[in-house]
Amino acid sequence: MPTYEYECRNCGHAFERFQSMTARPIRTCPACRKRSVRRLIGVGAGLIFKGSGFYSTDYRSESYKKAAKKEGEGAPGDKKSSSDKASGESKGSGSQNGADSA
Repeated sequence: MPTYEYECRNCGHAFERFQSMTARPIRTCPACRKRSVRRLIGVGAGLIFKGSGFYSTDYRSESYKKAAKKEGEGAPGDKKSSSDKASGESKGSGSQNGADSA
């Protein structure tokens, strides 16, 4: 059950209530007892989804899975790390002037 934030338009009293999602919003201010309370839009808390089907990788297409698998295998002699691939340099190249990089 979520925690909702409320504020009274009359006296400015702000408060929170732990309520079910189907519960009606509170309308009466606990401080001044007037019907001038409004529910605020809060940041809320993180949602926890349990079970399968909630991750972006759960619904990948077969073509995506095949391409990722093929890319992950790579060439047998290719031992470059991902940071080396990004910079365009290989380990132990000894190049100080950067003439080898693309």
